[in-house]
Amino acid sequence: MSGMSRIKEFNLPDLGEGLTEGEILTWLVKVGDTIELNQPIVEVETAKAAVEIPAKWAGKVQAIFHGEGTTVEVGTPIIAIDTDPGAGPVDTPSTTGAPAGDLPTPSAASLAAVEVAPTEGAVEPGLIGGPAPGGRTAVLVGYGPRTTAAKRRPRKGGVPPQAQAAPAPVQPAPEPVRPAPAPVVTPAASDRNGHGGATRGGLVLAKPPVRKLAKDLGVDLSTLTGSGPLGSITREDVQRAASGAPTAAEPLTVASPAAASFGADRERRIPVKGVRKLTAENMSRSAFTAPHVTEFLTVDVTRAMKALDRLRSRREWRDVRVSPLLLVAKAVLLAVKRHPMVNSSWAGDEIVVKEYVNLGIAAATERGLIVPNIKDAGRLTLRELADALTDLVQTAKAGKTSPADMSGGTLTITNVGVFGVDTGTPILPPGESAILAFGAVREMPWVHKGKVRPRQVTTLGLSFDHRIIDGELGSKFLRDVGDFLADPEAALLAWT
Repeated sequence: MSGMSRIKEFNLPDLGEGLTEGEILTWLVKVGDTIELNQPIVEVETAKAAVEIPAKWAGKVQAIFHGEGTTVEVGTPIIAIDTDPGAGPVDTPSTTGAPAGDLPTPSAASLAAVEVAPTEGAVEPGLIGGPAPGGRTAVLVGYGPRTTAAKRRPRKGGVPPQAQAAPAPVQPAPEPVRPAPAPVVTPAASDRNGHGGATRGGLVLAKPPVRKLAKDLGVDLSTLTGSGPLGSITREDVQRAASGAPTAAEPLTVASPAAASFGADRERRIPVKGVRKLTAENMSRSAFTAPHVTEFLTVDVTRAMKALDRLRSRREWRDVRVSPLLLVAKAVLLAVKRHPMVNSSWAGDEIVVKEYVNLGIAAATERGLIVPNIKDAGRLTLRELADALTDLVQTAKAGKTSPADMSGGTLTITNVGVFGVDTGTPILPPGESAILAFGAVREMPWVHKGKVRPRQVTTLGLSFDHRIIDGELGSKFLRDVGDFLADPEAALLAWT
């Protein structure tokens, strides 16, 4: 097998649900490892979940292109695999154990050794490096950096995965190259001290469109300090220089007496990405699209708590996690059967009423709020529903919820009571018409049979889309949920 066909690049695959990028959380392999077909090689966080991606080929890891904490677009190469390592060595630089910044320059043969797997759509060429043999121009890792700065996590030590440089493929030069040859630049050849800088090996790092813009505006790129990845010069850098504004190397500062006490050194900036970014976008879109109405109902759930105790004591339920949320979920599912319009969505000129309930359960995780759902929950028995809730919560806490588990929800419950909160006014998940907030169960004085007694009490909050659900329907639905929780056994006998 030739070097051209045995070394293959594996691109970040399409993870579905319209996701266009993912952040590399953890590499599960390293350069030199022998891997099997479908072996998990990397854990990637998308805007919906963290997923493990399996290898497309068996073989030996030849190179890793992006380090942990880097956000990568779908279709971008992330790893190179030698699919026939027994055929002998390939002419590629060995990077295992090499210190960052001291990696060897790939040879002309190694530049041609990597076969790029086909992807949909064209990819913009990367930064221009020195001229390669044969009148072709080498680029940084085939595709160049993103237009936004790569986001990285601090590492405890050792060589970062991005230092395990790959042989860079060659592409036709999009513009005439400089007359003086210069070495090809790899990601590891950046300034070892972590500083940016607009040049590497005597060359200005800038993409062809940026070079053209600088030429049109009369800006000398060699005089600029880039603010882009690897110190590359961006369009904004050129435009600032043309307008006479301070460059990235000359930030505008304003003296302030309070600067010493309230400066940037006492601020912490957290990038908005992944699950939190998607949640923010969804909540903003929902809040300003669907007209929300929220109603509240306080319920005596003493009988429900006693019913749970009796359920836990049954032999066949002793290994099942039984919580108040189980009864709330059952109450919602039964109330939907009595009021189907609550389980619907607005589709512009029509209302889509679902005959199935994909019951969403809002879950707080380390990566932010996610809402996985139990598919067709209305068909489950009480025991099956309990098992499904347990599995959903454990999977979410482990960060293993898949994008499919968070898609297609029709109605949601958010259990704010676990935080000791009485209730809230939840925002609808996009595409749903109702969400129920379940508050904390507290012992409170309550009038029961004409006397004030200590009772177990909770407050429910129902937010709904007023385009679909009017006040009467929302009130009836919430009242039915409350009636079930007030006396589950009586409601089961009356409704089923």
